Amino acid sequence: MKSLTDTYKLLNGVKIPCIGFGTWQVEDGEEAVSSVKSALEVGYRHIDTAQGYDNEGSVGTAVKQSGIDRKDIFITSKLTNTVRGYQQTLDAIEESMKKLQTDYVDLFLIHWPNPAGFRDNWEEMNAESWRAFEELYHQKHLRAIGISNFHPHHIAALMRTATVVPMVNQIRLCPGETQDEVVDYSRAQGMLLEAYSPLGVGKIFDVPELKELAKKYDKTIAQIAIRWSLQRGYLPLPKSVNDDRIKENAEVFDFELNEEDVQLIADLKGCAGYSDDPDKVSW
Repeated sequence: MKSLTDTYKLLNGVKIPCIGFGTWQVEDGEEAVSSVKSALEVGYRHIDTAQGYDNEGSVGTAVKQSGIDRKDIFITSKLTNTVRGYQQTLDAIEESMKKLQTDYVDLFLIHWPNPAGFRDNWEEMNAESWRAFEELYHQKHLRAIGISNFHPHHIAALMRTATVVPMVNQIRLCPGETQDEVVDYSRAQGMLLEAYSPLGVGKIFDVPELKELAKKYDKTIAQIAIRWSLQRGYLPLPKSVNDDRIKENAEVFDFELNEEDVQLIADLKGCAGYSDDPDKVSW
């Protein structure tokens, strides 16, 4: 990967820019509009949002105001945990498209496999939502479809009725958290791994080993973590609302970590905490 516009190729041939701009916890309104516009100005062409982030409308506004052709921007959103079932999913995605001011979304994901409200019948409800995903995919309203926070048993359950294999699994991947079993299983199905919270929700900035590596490579800790993510074959989704950091987080193509340091970072187990158990989330 040599630039922000370099791409991974998904199972169906769709190309996805190798770094996405994350918008989790970015407040709807001016903060979201200005940060997404700033990211697009820097050169990001991949924006990641979700129904549960409550900022799809601002993402849509920022894309419109950027003046960049819609086909040159890759937009991802995700099905919120309170929505499951065939018709409810169709309606929710239609609402997302309205908020995003577009008649198609480049990638749509089921955000969590086992929401609190569907704990007794999550397999059946995911299957029904996926049926809606597949219909919209075949109608070309969704260019690609995938999952998020799914572990092997959730994927196996989905695949019992799916006719289209998920193209992406978006999970928490950051220094010290590599989720090897999930990664290996997902890759065996042909999925791309997207890394949310690649900066460990800020916890990586206090890790002594990462401070040393930042000095060694004359880069920021964030740049080290994003570069590491790329070298592991993930697609990182760094988030910031600070213009300078948005730019800085994109400047990761002029250096390479050596193999020993890539492994060192992977081995910092728990340095930024771990992801929530998808079978126990309270939302």
